[in-house]
Amino acid sequence: MTEVSLNTTLRVSDDVVFRELDGEAVILNVESGIYFGLDPVGTRMWQLIGSHPLLDSVLAELEHEYDAPREVLEGDLLGLVHELIAKGLLAFDATPTA
Repeated sequence: MTEVSLNTTLRVSDDVVFRELDGEAVILNVESGIYFGLDPVGTRMWQLIGSHPLLDSVLAELEHEYDAPREVLEGDLLGLVHELIAKGLLAFDATPTA
């Protein structure tokens, strides 16, 4: 497995469906049938990964939105990303950057 860092660029895996219900997310990997639930902060992280694939950009946005130390946000983000990759919900983006 490739190491995850703030320089990692991710994408939502193929065959993944996302729904938000009352501020919380339910993610389904259609291929495996695995459901994964996210609390409101995890849901926001998921949304940001979808719009800012570079994790450093996601962290910068989280710093603007939440009153928490950078180290805490970074740890939470990287922890969630590891879980989502392990469950096949996120994948490394191999698209070359300019």
